Amino acid sequence: MNIYENVVILNASLPDEEINSSVSKITDIIINAGGEVIAAEMWGRRKLSYEIQKQNKGFYAMLIFKAPPPTVKKLEDFYKVLDSVIKYMVIKLDPKQVKHLEKPQTSEAEAAPPQTSETEPAPPQTGEAEPAPMEA
Repeated sequence: MNIYENVVILNASLPDEEINSSVSKITDIIINAGGEVIAAEMWGRRKLSYEIQKQNKGFYAMLIFKAPPPTVKKLEDFYKVLDSVIKYMVIKLDPKQVKHLEKPQTSEAEAAPPQTSETEPAPPQTGEAEPAPMEA
């Protein structure tokens, strides 16, 4: 199975329920084809760079999923018949990008250094003080 990134632009004039329904249909296609959704992000409504199908705004959704190659064809066929889809793009991620996704994310507690309740003592002085700057 390969890992893919899928960005879909849906019609922004649709109500949130229809947008969520469209995204859930997409995830159902992936799962029914034997795939697995790794991540799903809803980027929300944004202004399009240029007009697409007489639309100036779109609702962006991004899915990262693992699936067999024929799943991409099924998704593209589905996008062509779904009226709410303005534009879509499915790309296969290369091994470097896949490694980045598979890295375990450390929690904030693990990433932060341990804190002590008292301030740490100043390092001991060696007896040598820095010379004062001389005036010219």
